[in-house]
Amino acid sequence: MSFRLIIIVAVFYAGQITALSQESNAAVKMFCRIEVREQGTNLPVPLVELRTTHQQRFVTDNAGVIALDSPELMGHETWFDVNGYGYSVKQDGFGMNGVRLIPEYGKTLRIEVQRDIVAKRLGRLTGAGIFAESQKLGEYSQVSETGVFGCDSVQNAVYNGRLFWIWGDTTLANYPLGIFHATAATTEIAPFSTLEPPLFLAYQYVTDAAQKPRGVAIMAGDGPTWLSGCVALPDKKGTQRLVAVYAKIHPPLETYEYGLCVWNDAKNSFEHVRTIWTKKQDSRPSKPFVPDGHAVLWTDKQGKRWALFGDPFPRLRCPATYEAWQDPDQWEQLNPQTQLLSASDHLPITPHSGSIAWNAFRQRWIAVFMQKFGKPAAFGEVWYAESDEPTGGWENAVKILSHGNYTFYNPRLHAESLSPDSKVLLFEGTFTAMFADNPPLVPRYDYTQILYRLDLDDPALAPVQKNTK
Repeated sequence: MSFRLIIIVAVFYAGQITALSQESNAAVKMFCRIEVREQGTNLPVPLVELRTTHQQRFVTDNAGVIALDSPELMGHETWFDVNGYGYSVKQDGFGMNGVRLIPEYGKTLRIEVQRDIVAKRLGRLTGAGIFAESQKLGEYSQVSETGVFGCDSVQNAVYNGRLFWIWGDTTLANYPLGIFHATAATTEIAPFSTLEPPLFLAYQYVTDAAQKPRGVAIMAGDGPTWLSGCVALPDKKGTQRLVAVYAKIHPPLETYEYGLCVWNDAKNSFEHVRTIWTKKQDSRPSKPFVPDGHAVLWTDKQGKRWALFGDPFPRLRCPATYEAWQDPDQWEQLNPQTQLLSASDHLPITPHSGSIAWNAFRQRWIAVFMQKFGKPAAFGEVWYAESDEPTGGWENAVKILSHGNYTFYNPRLHAESLSPDSKVLLFEGTFTAMFADNPPLVPRYDYTQILYRLDLDDPALAPVQKNTK
């Protein structure tokens, strides 16, 4: 390349950078930037809602930022109620949880909140506008939209050197009825570049000819198809097979069929293996015995490899092979623990959904699960417990997460994405107003997956932990 051409290229890119900088500066002057940070760590806090006395609502994005542009607020002292869903500000003399700010165009304001929960919120994994507020200010322009606005509970499995992600019913932008036969994507097995906010995960979605996310589990019959028990198992030739249990659903939430399905690499879809139960044709009126829930692999003391299925605690096991998984005669029913005691007050806790994993740092099995009919949220209180064996006995539990009057269900651990001896746990769950006491829907966040971090050396967890060497 000639010296003259180098100069031309350099001038061109300098001009591009200058134009982007001017554009960003112009954007900043159109808004008042509000940053919400955690007291003590200075980390940004996603999902903090500010509300004015005339009911305007603003919610921080994954960078903990709000781009405020309400002209009636500029230059005026304004009261903002603060709802941090586990983070808070100090109450005033009237018991109000909020702050007074004077917004101005081009100005940056900061709010510090204290964390009231044990788990640390890292941010939203799915949905639209993950950095929408920051993008109004000219930041995170490299983050593109997927077309997915919301989705239900996640299933994961390590398959062919990638981490496979499967979600349930999925909301799109173009119509209230979206995808009801599961959506899927892949990432690297360890996809998190940081374990602190701000957070973004780049999924490679399974798409249609128009490069839009599509259903991947279209089984015969009316109604949605839901998948669970997703796991990769070797067949007799040693080939990994990605498998799951499917359920066919009639409104409102009636399951009328269970069956087994396997991933077809050529078609990028699950295909039917066998039907296990149909409501009309089977004499058993209730849910059959199937390998659903979340799967975890375990080698027992005799050296035999098992696939355990539970939600949260194992209730079925089969030899960890593709052939055993599709043979009900090789399924063994387990009797999972139905209650734990709270470590703080020794009251009984009934687990409802969640997952387990082996943790080398603790040298124990660990569980994160949602409480059935908890308080303040009937299906939103999340607990942590430990056990020497995956099949029991799970000891006193510590509550690690609550969102107040909002649901957070089906928490899923991500042990596969961290080193075996990690002192940190990652888990996500579905944040939704469903099953809560009619709360206002949180813009952009409702019906999406939110990721949390739990530090295993946190003193708050001491009541359930044994000393490790």
